[in-house]
Amino acid sequence: MNCIFCKIIAGDIPSSKIYEDDELIAFNDIRPIAPVHFLIVPKQHIESLVDCDAGQQALLGKMLLLAPELARQQGLNGFRTMINTGREGGQEVFHLHVHVFGGGQTLPKT
Repeated sequence: MNCIFCKIIAGDIPSSKIYEDDELIAFNDIRPIAPVHFLIVPKQHIESLVDCDAGQQALLGKMLLLAPELARQQGLNGFRTMINTGREGGQEVFHLHVHVFGGGQTLPKT
């Protein structure tokens, strides 16, 4: 498989890892858009959110519950999460992942 996140999970590509367990890995984004910007990635290769079903419900919940825990550890009092889905949704790496970012006043308001 030619997935960069699968290669990071396998240890073939180095990353700035901030968390890892049997199901998930989290690491700093290599192109941050905020002072703190990390990704939460399942170890199971799932191409995007649209490919999830009820079988991934617990995994998705775990990812979202991990976000505030890691954000606090990174010194954030508030943060934003983002899941890009599909090419038209801005997804560049086709392995499901949650962006967590914050730590500055430069984040655009929605």
